[in-house]
Amino acid sequence: MPIEFQIDDGVAVITINRPEARNAIDRETALAVEAAAQQVNTDPAIRCAVITGAGGNFCAGMDLKAFLRGEVVRLPQTGFAGMTQSDLQKPFIAAVEGYALAGGFEIMLACDMVVAGSTAKFGLTEVKRGLVANAGGLVRLPRQMPVKLAAEFVLTGEIYPVERLADAGLVNRVVEEGQALAEAIKLAQVIAANGPMAVAVSRRVLKESLEWSEAELFERQFEITAPVFASADAREGAAAFAEKRKPVWKGC
Repeated sequence: MPIEFQIDDGVAVITINRPEARNAIDRETALAVEAAAQQVNTDPAIRCAVITGAGGNFCAGMDLKAFLRGEVVRLPQTGFAGMTQSDLQKPFIAAVEGYALAGGFEIMLACDMVVAGSTAKFGLTEVKRGLVANAGGLVRLPRQMPVKLAAEFVLTGEIYPVERLADAGLVNRVVEEGQALAEAIKLAQVIAANGPMAVAVSRRVLKESLEWSEAELFERQFEITAPVFASADAREGAAAFAEKRKPVWKGC
């Protein structure tokens, strides 16, 4: 199977399962990731998702052998690996060990958060193969780190240690080698325990407000967030706090 997919206590884990190829993406894998991401979107039992790789590496990008065979790994609606242009409607955390290169780096950029092992290595290496990082590297990276650093990553194609990315704000947590998945699941469980409507709306504002002018920030924010304060979950959250119990969310 090109991926493994598991759900436990509101957290889905997608594992790219091609360790013999450093989890490089061929068409079969892209289609499988696309289907898994769609299940995350539509299954109400899933509150948060983690994506990782098997065998000690996250993802080495596009399978160049598959590319030479003519396989298309950029899907029409969801982009590279069925992920980089997907409308991900729930929080995604990348759990990175080993290499996250080229398209693998761009899968990571599509996620909301990143947990990485201490020996993880990252790079947008496309230019070294005469290609370009058009699965998100060129457009997402300068929105997630200083532009001059993004230019270095994109134009040199060099591979960098995790400390460089953490210093630039691209990695949330650095853990001991081999512990990235466990830590990412712990982080996902914290998110999954929160009000699903509140998480979804907060995440929407975080993303969309980057494109808003300063003059419209609060007006547009209040328009989107107002339904949360009138929701059953808001009342449940307050009642659970007062009664010193865990809330039972309805998502509305």
